[in-house]
Amino acid sequence: MAAPAVTVPASITVHLGAPSAPAANITVSYTGYIKNVACSELYPTWPEEALKANIFAIQSFTLNRVYTEHYRARGYDFDITSSSSYDQMFVPGREIFGVINSLVDNSFTTYIVWDDHVQPLAARYCSGLSAMCQGLSQWGSVNLARRGMTDIDILRYYYGEEIFLLTASLEETIPSYPGVPLGLGFIGEGVRVIQRQLNRISMNYPAIPRVAVNEGIFNGATEKAVIAFQQIFNLKVDGIVGKATWYKLKQIYNSVKRLAEIYSEGLLAGEVERAFSGVYKRGDSDIIVEIMQYYLDFFGRFNSSLPRVKITGTFDAETEAAVKAFQEYYGLPADGVVRRETRNKMLTEYKAVVESLPRGYMTFSPPLYPGFCITSGTSGAIVTQIQNFLRVIAQNDSRVPLVEADGQYGPKTAAAVKAVQEISGILPVGEVCPLTWSAITELYSEYQ
Repeated sequence: MAAPAVTVPASITVHLGAPSAPAANITVSYTGYIKNVACSELYPTWPEEALKANIFAIQSFTLNRVYTEHYRARGYDFDITSSSSYDQMFVPGREIFGVINSLVDNSFTTYIVWDDHVQPLAARYCSGLSAMCQGLSQWGSVNLARRGMTDIDILRYYYGEEIFLLTASLEETIPSYPGVPLGLGFIGEGVRVIQRQLNRISMNYPAIPRVAVNEGIFNGATEKAVIAFQQIFNLKVDGIVGKATWYKLKQIYNSVKRLAEIYSEGLLAGEVERAFSGVYKRGDSDIIVEIMQYYLDFFGRFNSSLPRVKITGTFDAETEAAVKAFQEYYGLPADGVVRRETRNKMLTEYKAVVESLPRGYMTFSPPLYPGFCITSGTSGAIVTQIQNFLRVIAQNDSRVPLVEADGQYGPKTAAAVKAVQEISGILPVGEVCPLTWSAITELYSEYQ
């Protein structure tokens, strides 16, 4: 069974009451939350295998709430409640038992999945004395442990033989709304999330066209699918995934997959692809690596303390060294691995440098990458600029078809871009991302 792309958040926000009740929110560490719930729900004198089985159920239920954004998708500003009627009992400031503290520290990344799914199981449970439920019986687990059952035996007794224990990553938090509206040309994990959710929703709503989930590029096909989704669910129809559309996508996606049920459909392995591959290190190849290399090379032009790099799309030794230099210069942990903090710093510093450039810079320097992919359906000044570059190239190289500079990225523009990509040894996909941008501007500069 392949390892899933599920990650443990550093912290979790708890609403101290029922979901709609006026109550305070408190943000605590993920492990602190698990320990608190376990100490509120369990007795430290129980057999260890029973304690472990219950802790795994608590962790799995918690990760399911965070993973599916169960409450945030409904407009709430928290991840889970302290109410056992809805979620799990959490008592602020309570005493933590030593045995539970140790068990959680040794297993807090473990969670339950069902069959070949990768989404954490919404592992329901109850006391088994004052209340019964479709799920694990806490006091029943004690009896099973005393009969010699292990933690996994106990869990399979209640949840079925098809369940497994898996380990989550600690690298990144689970992606939520990216903070900015996503539209044509945007790239990254947020776009991949949108595309995968649209494809799953389209199984229930065929009017939504399916889209290719490849490099995570928000292209014309994605825009059409978003528009169809917005029309069906009475949202503002603009083809842009702002906060309202993002969370409506999440809500409908969760709904069609019945994520709240014990035997939820889950996220199938085929759906996840690189869902949470937000950490980049040596050996990776990705369009995001192209963007990072572009930024690193850009910084090297203006700062002699930072090396320049070749834009290849492959995270090689040269790129790793440049990342370390960048991290050291800006006071980040210099491990050569690009996580969210390093990516965000690259973006903010790039914008800061661009904004500080003199007005005449563009007249004597290669044009700067706009920060997003230009793809089919894009229009405006940036497309006209590319078309003008392509026209100059076409006038000097017959392999590139001549295009009109009309500001509309249509099939003819895509064909010219593909021709440049073939000349430059780039995969001819017809979209202008960092590597292709560099190839076009270099060829353009040669013919000027």
